[in-house]
Amino acid sequence: MKFSDRLDRFEDEIFASLDTRRLALEKAGKTIYNLSIGTPDFPVFDHLKEALKEAADDPDNWKYALHDSDEMLEAVCSYYKKRFGVTITPDMVVSCRGSQDGIGHLGMVLCNEGDTVLLPTPCYPVFIAGARMAGAEPWYYPMSEEKGFLPDLEAIPDEVADRAKYMIFSLPSNPMGSIGGPEVYEDVIAFARKHDILLIHDNAYSDIIFGNAKGKSFFNYEGAAEQGVEFFSLSKSFNLTGARISFLIGRPDVVAAYRKLVAQIDFGMFRPLQKVAVAALTGPLDLVEEQCRKYEARSKALCGGLRAIGWDVPDSQGSMFVWAKLPAHYSDSMQFAQDLMEKAGVVCTPGESFGPMGKGYVRFALVLPPEKMALVAEAIRESGILNEK
Repeated sequence: MKFSDRLDRFEDEIFASLDTRRLALEKAGKTIYNLSIGTPDFPVFDHLKEALKEAADDPDNWKYALHDSDEMLEAVCSYYKKRFGVTITPDMVVSCRGSQDGIGHLGMVLCNEGDTVLLPTPCYPVFIAGARMAGAEPWYYPMSEEKGFLPDLEAIPDEVADRAKYMIFSLPSNPMGSIGGPEVYEDVIAFARKHDILLIHDNAYSDIIFGNAKGKSFFNYEGAAEQGVEFFSLSKSFNLTGARISFLIGRPDVVAAYRKLVAQIDFGMFRPLQKVAVAALTGPLDLVEEQCRKYEARSKALCGGLRAIGWDVPDSQGSMFVWAKLPAHYSDSMQFAQDLMEKAGVVCTPGESFGPMGKGYVRFALVLPPEKMALVAEAIRESGILNEK
């Protein structure tokens, strides 16, 4: 059978191929430290588990939801006011089955075949996949080490910006872990206004920022509500990755258009999951803040341990990732990731999977406690991979 040409727009999923080899090495008895995928290892908070159990006991909750409950929409609005000091209304909110699903489909709402979109490089792979699924042409704006892994707007030619349909940016960033001050958001909003571009902010890590900084929403900045939308996820803050609870928030016209598309292919979020979302959004946030401090301790343990063995990896500023430049004698991040897994038992993600400027780097996920991160550094030291010529 000949399949759709659309599939040719996508490369093989890198996480799956790495995981296949990891499983084989584990089966052979090798100790493996899996720092590839950003799935939190912290337990789900008790009040969220109780909300799911209670909701599952109600037989009506097993029917089609068909739409987001008023209770959940109001909970999102209340959370944004409590957490970010931002006023939003229910018509500015629609649920997604995870931000990955939302970003993957939003391009279909916004773009026609051949439209130009602005994507950061490096970036999370679904930014690219969502554009290609819509038939749009990505134009990659750099987020380089020299610029602090922040958007380099001066690198975007005016003629490219003038034809761009939307622009994705994401801070704290995945994979680089960079954060931006108010001036970064203000500059991006002004740039988008000048060139009539819809902004899409992926706000997955606002609760994982280090050094006593406080994460914010895109809508904390003047002009954001008129210029764009934001994906807000419960996955990382509340350890709910498998539940796939996220929201598209912002301009009502974009939210309504997205809801129209989703209504063609879905019957709404499972009602017990909506109850979990309400419990997370209206519950205490002290556990989320404590968890952030634990992520920071992991980051310091990993980065400090790597520097101690001769690999100069700077501390991450936020997110649950560390972005590391390859040792000088490597240039291919896929080859380095494979060698690191085979020789040290450490699984990371090759930088090439994050777009053109990911080459020369690898990403580590902060999914092991500090004492295990120390063992990761020791395993890398013992492998001798940093001293090869």
